[in-house]
Amino acid sequence: MVTVQKVASRRDQKRFIEYPYRKYRGLDVWVPPLVMGEREKFDPKRNPFFEHARISQYLAIRAGEVVGRIAAIDDDNHNRTHNDNLLFFGFFEAEDEACAHQLLATVEKEAVSLGRQAVRGPTNPSMNDGAGFQIDGFDTPPYVMMPQNPPEYPAFVESAGYQKVKDLFAWHFDVAKGPTDRLLRLAKRVKERYKPLIRPADMRNFRREIDILKTFYNSVWEKNWGFVKYTDKEFEHMAKDLKLIVDPELVLFVEVDGDLAGLCLTIPDINQVLIRFNGRLFPFGIFHLLNRKKTIDRARLAVLGVLPEFRNKGLELVLMDEVSRRAKERGIRAGECSWILEDNTSMNRAIEASEVATLYKTYRLYQKPLALT
Repeated sequence: MVTVQKVASRRDQKRFIEYPYRKYRGLDVWVPPLVMGEREKFDPKRNPFFEHARISQYLAIRAGEVVGRIAAIDDDNHNRTHNDNLLFFGFFEAEDEACAHQLLATVEKEAVSLGRQAVRGPTNPSMNDGAGFQIDGFDTPPYVMMPQNPPEYPAFVESAGYQKVKDLFAWHFDVAKGPTDRLLRLAKRVKERYKPLIRPADMRNFRREIDILKTFYNSVWEKNWGFVKYTDKEFEHMAKDLKLIVDPELVLFVEVDGDLAGLCLTIPDINQVLIRFNGRLFPFGIFHLLNRKKTIDRARLAVLGVLPEFRNKGLELVLMDEVSRRAKERGIRAGECSWILEDNTSMNRAIEASEVATLYKTYRLYQKPLALT
């Protein structure tokens, strides 16, 4: 028999955080996140997400042992931005279907008590973080800041009455092969017509670059499904982490006639280092992280976008051509562009037209309407 209890003590919090490390220990493709990072996610004093949201955490217990977990996430910024009335679930783990149903029912009960009309997830804790259940590509480890889960989780939530609400695509790049002749021709044509200037990030002026990135990110994705702007404090929080791992030569800004037109942010895949240390950098893991250039040959293209007034000109292809060339020069052999909404037709077509990437993973968000009493 499974019972679900709310996290209400330090001991409960420790069990909540540590459960995945026990569940997946020894699994070759599982990348243990840093324990200190997981603790920070649930600390209102350190995570600015709590300034506009609340998180309730629950544990599933069977015979005294933790067999699952879930979080109920009530995000004011999302509901206000999209005129929604949703409660989200996230940080989901379950030993079996019965356990999953109990956990989801607990979140649904909380949603009803709050007057919410539906439950959506998973988000960990928001769309700006790891979102969706992976539904394919289980034979390869995730790239940095991407979620992962066992193959059975989508079936668990579907059998509990949840239906697909949106798919998120991940494209795989074989950087070692370099750009195709087609991409080179298309990029050359765009360069000849618009004379774009491409420059890497200037780390000496990191504050300026972050301000540009924040304004650009919030502007380009403002009308996207599910998108919620970062608050200033949230962006500062993310920027602090990025500064430790980013390679400025893989953060590119494209300008046309002196105006910013687009940019891409590519992050070295530090998961290739983290996979070795079960979530703990100390005492020895920190040295491997500092020497990551010797071991990392993958990178994730996390942001690739063009401002509305510069779209449909092929500048995305110019950025892909340039970043793939620079990545190859820096020893990167494989990359992932993720994630992209399934109905972002222009971007998906641009990537497909480049002929340097294949669609290899899909992450699915689910939703269940609730009957309010």
